[in-house]
Amino acid sequence: MLSFGKIQYFYLYLLTNPKTTQIGIYTITRKQLAFTLGYSIEKVHSLMERFINQYKLIRYYPETRELAIKNRGKDNLHKGGKPIMDCIYSELKEVQDTSLVQYVLEHILKNDIRSLYESFCEQGRIVFDQEDRDLDENDTYKETDGEEDDNSFTHRYTIRGQKENEKENEKEKQQQDLYPNVV
Repeated sequence: MLSFGKIQYFYLYLLTNPKTTQIGIYTITRKQLAFTLGYSIEKVHSLMERFINQYKLIRYYPETRELAIKNRGKDNLHKGGKPIMDCIYSELKEVQDTSLVQYVLEHILKNDIRSLYESFCEQGRIVFDQEDRDLDENDTYKETDGEEDDNSFTHRYTIRGQKENEKENEKEKQQQDLYPNVV
């Protein structure tokens, strides 16, 4: 059985670890949580289930390894201004699962910050409608058969890889422009 101190420690770590962001959505694996906290993967799994299903304070999407903290926006986004809005915008661009943006948005009180979150939710709906993606609200944490699946993706698409490919193609085009007779 989990002690109250371990539950508090786990939640405090979710709020303050080095991967946290202003928007309350960040990427972290269960293995990273277990290693840093000194817990077993099973204990982290149990704590995450409790925080998702019982306390309803977080959501975790294992395909993208993104974790969202429900009250992050309500508790921390009281003041705006250009630097804060720029920070929020750049962090929202990195979120892969926009259903998590909607989850955090529900508790943001400041209107200009809400509208920024909403704009990302609309973009996500368009993309997900195109992909015919159905995600049940309660299905944000998938059970595994005792195996940790944090080391495998169903697809290996990354923005960094795409940018590298674009740069390589651009270099090849420049070389062809400079040396048209060289094969």
